[in-house]
Amino acid sequence: MHITELSFKDHILEGIPDNLPQPKPYDSKINHAPKRKAILSPEEEKLALKNALRYFDKKHHSILLPEFKEELEKYGRIYMYRLRPDYKMYARPIDEYPAKSKQAAAIMLMIQNNLDYAVAQHPHELITYGGNGAVFSNWAQYRLTMKYLAEMNDEQTLVMYSGHPMGLFPSHKEAPRVVVTNGMMIPNYSKPDDWEKFNALGVTQYGQMTAGSYMYIGPQGIVHGTTITVLNGFRKINKPPKGHIFVTSGLGGMSGAQPKAGNIAGCITICAEVNPKITQIRLDQGWIDEKITDLDHLVKRVKNAQSNKETISIAYLGNIVDVWEKFDEANIHIDLGSDQTSLHNPWAGGYYPVGQSFEVSNDMMANNPELFKTKVQESLRRHAAAINRHTEKGTYFFDYGNAFLLEASRAGADVMAKNPSIGREFKYPSYVQDIMGPMCFDYGFGPFRWVCASGKPEDLLKTDAIACEVLEEIMKNSPTEIQQQMADNIQWIKGAQENKLVVGSQARILYADAEGRMKIAEAFNNSIANGEIGYVILGRDHHDVSGTDSPYRETSNIYDGSRFTADMAIHNVIGDSFRGATWVSIHNGGGVGWGEVINGGFGMVLDGTKEASTRLKQMLFWDVNNGISRRSWARNDGAIFAIKRAMEAEPNLKVTLPNQVDENLLENL
Repeated sequence: MHITELSFKDHILEGIPDNLPQPKPYDSKINHAPKRKAILSPEEEKLALKNALRYFDKKHHSILLPEFKEELEKYGRIYMYRLRPDYKMYARPIDEYPAKSKQAAAIMLMIQNNLDYAVAQHPHELITYGGNGAVFSNWAQYRLTMKYLAEMNDEQTLVMYSGHPMGLFPSHKEAPRVVVTNGMMIPNYSKPDDWEKFNALGVTQYGQMTAGSYMYIGPQGIVHGTTITVLNGFRKINKPPKGHIFVTSGLGGMSGAQPKAGNIAGCITICAEVNPKITQIRLDQGWIDEKITDLDHLVKRVKNAQSNKETISIAYLGNIVDVWEKFDEANIHIDLGSDQTSLHNPWAGGYYPVGQSFEVSNDMMANNPELFKTKVQESLRRHAAAINRHTEKGTYFFDYGNAFLLEASRAGADVMAKNPSIGREFKYPSYVQDIMGPMCFDYGFGPFRWVCASGKPEDLLKTDAIACEVLEEIMKNSPTEIQQQMADNIQWIKGAQENKLVVGSQARILYADAEGRMKIAEAFNNSIANGEIGYVILGRDHHDVSGTDSPYRETSNIYDGSRFTADMAIHNVIGDSFRGATWVSIHNGGGVGWGEVINGGFGMVLDGTKEASTRLKQMLFWDVNNGISRRSWARNDGAIFAIKRAMEAEPNLKVTLPNQVDENLLENL
């Protein structure tokens, strides 16, 4: 039977087909990943081809070998485009998946959501966001994984080895259905070129976090985090957002949420982007209000917006360095400034040099990578110099956890502190250091997200109402220290439908502490048991209290010297796995760079059962308080307050608390 005659369910169950599908033409209308640099030796190229061919019966090798060789030469990777499915890629209702396990069906739903064309940055290359945040390395891995998930039962666990489905192993009903690792390299092999090499060989991948752990919900997640950041950023400088300016850059899978967040916060947002295709996509999606291509026109428009105290988001199609320099020349005061280009991936499309067209840059990146690196570093020096001129005039600039300051420092830019200390090496803070860490993470507040597995908008509406009701009830007795965060999230959830945040699956996110997460999840589970809504899939991203050890982002406000350790993330994923998570993941790389961070994540399916109720209480309590305990041991005041509250609420929790040292004793040494 020809592959196009199969039903969706038959496609899934077929896995890697016995009869090869016809080659797929390259679709230029799709946003594609840039060509990766040629890094393999001739012998390593042969190894990469052997590695790719092992997914296929020997009878296909002579056909596929020249095809895969051409992909490797043309794109720097073997994506196996021929194996890309013909069916539409999106999160179907859970009952439409062929599966013996509903938990496995939920994971299939999430995988397809990550690869939805409306969600994924480079869908044909299986990349969800960040330029290299991959769900899989090739289409054979996708097909085989979906087949395993369709076949597995609730006493098996699927092991995922950096995109490769290792296989189904016997386990038990309370074990995770899937265990995911991505990019877990031996430490001395975590340099950027190591990723290029071993990814090209097909033996590891950069999963970012929610890409490779199947928990991405489109830009909504980062919209919420950015909204909270911008609101708290303006509070920090004692200015209302109305009529004031936020300047940043990047309109990709994560950064594209910034203009929408600026609108929700109520400020004037200017966001630069060099890619015309993605800029137009964001305009069409309504994530930006206006697109401007001329700097003089931009200056006039921004001055008008200031005069009228507008709430507006403007995309400048061009380089962000030009914007900073032009606004300096035009004396436009920037209140908040940041950057969200993918500087964790600076040499392969994450950051584009000023003075070069998008097309010229892409060609240089692939064919003259050393010159491209030189141009990027020149641009970073100019970028930092322009920011410095603005901060001298009163701009509050923060690093948005994208490795901007780290890469700028490596380029020799003027970004280092005059009197560096442990954790304060740079002239400017990470947004976690001054905003999100002390205001949110130390108190246990972080991203709590859910997906309605029925695919019904009405289920999402019901869950929004449930979550809002729970938060309002909790807020009645909340201590003063967390009242602002409670209020912000109640306001957010009330406006969630109005702001049209759904892209892909019927999903929602808000910030909550352990109490909020457990009570909302329990209310969902009860509603499922009563037949009011369908199954709900819980999760979070890496931008949280305890799942991630990232010294320049999530753990950058830890000053006891431990921010370069990764014990917490490892503890997190181990603890989640035996406390009831449906799937768990651990990743090297995240949004700040290969070798710069370790991320732990989870997914949990609520099905209305008593067992689900037990699991959610055990796992969500640990998932948050693991991080609060580490932060309290680092002597963070908010975390000490939060962990003491947690111990009062849970008699079985006993955490080692730090004794404070009199600073005068140290001064006399």
